[in-house]
Amino acid sequence: MNAAATLHVGATPSAPALVLRPWRMEDVATLVEVCKDSAVRHWTSIALNSGADGAQWVQAQQEGWAAGHRFGFAVLEAQPDVVHGQLAGNVVLKEVAPGKPSAEVGYWTAAHARGRGVAPRALETLTNWAFGTFGANGLKRLELLHQEDNLASCRVAQKSGYEFDRVLPAAPPAFPLDGHLHIRHTDS
Repeated sequence: MNAAATLHVGATPSAPALVLRPWRMEDVATLVEVCKDSAVRHWTSIALNSGADGAQWVQAQQEGWAAGHRFGFAVLEAQPDVVHGQLAGNVVLKEVAPGKPSAEVGYWTAAHARGRGVAPRALETLTNWAFGTFGANGLKRLELLHQEDNLASCRVAQKSGYEFDRVLPAAPPAFPLDGHLHIRHTDS
């Protein structure tokens, strides 16, 4: 899989354009800073406390691209006269395998970017890319999982066309609370 994939999302009246691109080592300092946010720490399994932690996380994202089974994108708010843009979040397609009909999507949003439609716009772009890129290899369904009490993730799923499927029972310690499974099919 080409690690140079870059996806563009147009601006809206209330939010700038977005650029989705694979994570780079130059993102580490900003990534670690963004991941200090209590909401990111609460709703995700990311625990980045140092530049070394951030570098290891970015390296894992790069290795996923190289192996062709996990595709993490830094979500950047495009800004005039700024080459890279401001880090607004992350979207990821994971558990991809040739012939496997389903894969999982995930995301998180930086504190400064919440409430402006960044997550649904980035997720919609990732969804279209996933089906366009892997549909011919058998990908027909994307699954989105989140904790049952994460109402913001429920809204993002609904805005992005992911239908609620069912409640998943807690599976401690990784998933201490019940969760929601949302699904989007290639023909949705």
